[in-house]
Amino acid sequence: MVGEFGNQEDVPAVNPANPVCHCGAHPIIGLALGFWEPARIVEVVRRPFCLPTLGGVDMSPGIPAPSHGRHTTLYGDKEVFYQAHFYANPVLYWLEVLGDYPCLEQGGLDLAYLTEVDPLWNDDELTLILNPDAVLFANPVAVAACAADCIAASLGFGLETMFWCAGCQGVLYPMDGWVSGHMGGVRSSLLLAQRLTAKMHRELVSWAYHGEKGLCGPYYQPAMDKRAYKTQMLFPVPNTDKTLGKCCQPFGRQTVLWGAGREIPASGEDFSYLLFRKKNCCAGY
Repeated sequence: MVGEFGNQEDVPAVNPANPVCHCGAHPIIGLALGFWEPARIVEVVRRPFCLPTLGGVDMSPGIPAPSHGRHTTLYGDKEVFYQAHFYANPVLYWLEVLGDYPCLEQGGLDLAYLTEVDPLWNDDELTLILNPDAVLFANPVAVAACAADCIAASLGFGLETMFWCAGCQGVLYPMDGWVSGHMGGVRSSLLLAQRLTAKMHRELVSWAYHGEKGLCGPYYQPAMDKRAYKTQMLFPVPNTDKTLGKCCQPFGRQTVLWGAGREIPASGEDFSYLLFRKKNCCAGY
């Protein structure tokens, strides 16, 4: 790591140990740099095909899709369902913030994935096609163990070894739109933002960019490393103020310090988050 600016959190364990790097496919010798790139947006919505990130436009093509719903289970838990959308958003590139910096992802804002057209998103059993390992963690012991991941994420970053946990938001499995134990829109939407990102990795739509392997380009990572992502709320109430000096929150961190007052009845029960992605790059010529 060459430098650190703004006293923001980082994951030293994933940064390459050697500051000098080289790439063979496109011959480069340079410095190994690491930074957090705002590159994706996840939105969690009640009404199918509603896009709050784009001003609330309705893009329904007439395809039937389940809407938001809530009910109480036999055990007294509140269960909710949301749809979600995944955007490619290389904002630093299309705003030309860093000019021709070669490490930035190029392109424009693009709606990459809608769960409304995904039959797995509304069915716990069908989604086992993507995550059959969920059966290993569908027990009270595995769920209770996520308390350790919650503590780790609140103090820094989540635990890579506890890949089935979503920190203080619960568990990543099943990777669909149903949330058990609903305790508010902010918590549930953050959980679904993590689930959809993990689902994109499992479907090889999203790749990893961090660590030694990411110096020369992205690589497949079917099991998402949750330490590589941070979130910042965009809608309904943009999280523009720093929390304890931090501009954004790692996956799994508790919402007590910043989440109050960010769910507005009727007009603000959909949510949109900017995803910051950890990126390592061999910058040279």
